[in-house]
Amino acid sequence: MPKNHRIPPPLTYFARKMRHEPTKAEKHLWSRLRRKQLGGYKFRRQHPIGPYIVDFCCVEKKLVVEADGDIYAFQEKADRERTQWLEEESYRVLRFANVTILQQTEAVLETILAVCDGDVSLLGED
Repeated sequence: MPKNHRIPPPLTYFARKMRHEPTKAEKHLWSRLRRKQLGGYKFRRQHPIGPYIVDFCCVEKKLVVEADGDIYAFQEKADRERTQWLEEESYRVLRFANVTILQQTEAVLETILAVCDGDVSLLGED
């Protein structure tokens, strides 16, 4: 049975609201991902996918990028379930701590670009 991918209106409203209240790390990363600045890939922010809102998404490459703040430690189980659901939908999920995004921006961008370009050898995968 196919899954229903219609985005409920309350989720769309919440995603729009979240775009106006980004964390410092989300705002910083978005400044480098927007307008196809990274390898010509189009990213969306606070993008609804099924029952979830992801921080950043390159739909073309089915890549989700999550910026994890301090609260991540308290919601690991929910985040694991969310990641599993996204992976079942053929999305690749990359997670970066907010501090990593702010202090090692170039390394984060290189990782994201490598995944978009299909160069997973930089990630230690075959």
